[in-house]
Amino acid sequence: MKYLLSLLMLLPISCLAQDTLFTADLQMMSRGEIRNGGMTSDVDDPNSEDRSAFILDRERLVLGFQRDWLEARTSFQHVGTWGHEGAANVSVYEAWAKLNARNGLFAQIGRLALKYDDERIIGSDDWVMVPMTHDALKLGYEGHGHKLHGIFAYNQNMRAINSPGSYYANGSRPYKTMHTVWYHYDVPKLPLGVSLLFMNIGMQAGVEGGIYDNTPRTEWQLVYGGYIKYAPKRFTFEGSYYRQAGHDEYAAKLDTWMATAKAEWTPHDTWSLRAGYDFLSGDDYVAVVNKGGLGMPRHEVNKGFNPVYGSHHKFYGAMDFFFLSTYVNGFTPGLRNAYIGGTYRPMKNLSMSASYHYLATGTKLAELDRTLGHEIEIEAAYSLAKDIRLSAGYSFMTGTETMERLKRASGDGKLRWAWMSLIVSPRLFSHKL
Repeated sequence: MKYLLSLLMLLPISCLAQDTLFTADLQMMSRGEIRNGGMTSDVDDPNSEDRSAFILDRERLVLGFQRDWLEARTSFQHVGTWGHEGAANVSVYEAWAKLNARNGLFAQIGRLALKYDDERIIGSDDWVMVPMTHDALKLGYEGHGHKLHGIFAYNQNMRAINSPGSYYANGSRPYKTMHTVWYHYDVPKLPLGVSLLFMNIGMQAGVEGGIYDNTPRTEWQLVYGGYIKYAPKRFTFEGSYYRQAGHDEYAAKLDTWMATAKAEWTPHDTWSLRAGYDFLSGDDYVAVVNKGGLGMPRHEVNKGFNPVYGSHHKFYGAMDFFFLSTYVNGFTPGLRNAYIGGTYRPMKNLSMSASYHYLATGTKLAELDRTLGHEIEIEAAYSLAKDIRLSAGYSFMTGTETMERLKRASGDGKLRWAWMSLIVSPRLFSHKL
């Protein structure tokens, strides 16, 4: 605490005006996982086993400042695995300042955690231990039912500061540059919201030090589409549609799309039912060879949709087999995800949910069925106090030969995963002047 007070004393005296709020929050999360099957096995080791158990932990210290028209936030983060001997993963998760005008205009700059709509395309994905943030400038307006945000980012490696080139393939962010415009409108007197999104993403192309492809350049890909949410009384309907165009970092032409639909019914405050369908386009032809064989890649046009910076864990099955790990030969056969589920809240602090997913490829495969598998997942969460939350989950998937060949997964098609998480997030300090 004395270090925090020393930091606050360094602020200019003019900042210590009336209605100035200082806060300090701590978040500690530990999650144990037991996994059996589903990930790529070691082809060269006949004794390798596709199962593991481990405990992950994450600690964050969040410092906040707020005064009339000025906000600032800094979040320090440590991520590790219990018993790991390597160097500690300590970083600045967020660090930004925001200026707010009375007419609804604002400007925000720094390292930002971005979340838009249902987080299909842009989300923080807080499930992963190191969620994504963006070093960016955000300008916008919010008022009278309208929200308009513009996000601008440009990334560089320090080692290229004296170079006329612009290599960024090994940077800490996945893109070289990014420009995004997001518009949202809440219809007056109706439970209806509509959003439009346009992203222009510049990906690093060229291979630094390569013989044939060593000219630094940027390949541009466009992501554009919309999201709609209608929530009359005890129903909620959501839908989205996005397309990708331009070129990927390998200069292949992009022609991809995705569409989603979801409906939820809450007949009583204690329980609800939901159903939905996701379709993500895939490459026209995917040759899937046996383990150890050589593939015949054909990528004249890339038709596999990439949900870029979305919260993938939230949508395509809790076991995270899709969009967090790649398929063999670099192809993307797309995905069909049909699901149903429900949530039950027997008491104020307890919730339980269950879901079923039918998973299949988006395009036809050579000599293989499209079905990837059937996944069942259950989860329970209990709040011991306002800042202590305990949750656990179990997922079971019956995978097919298609799943095993595409993901190079070992096992008999019965894939299992269990986890338990504890989150403690107290407020350490709050002071208003």
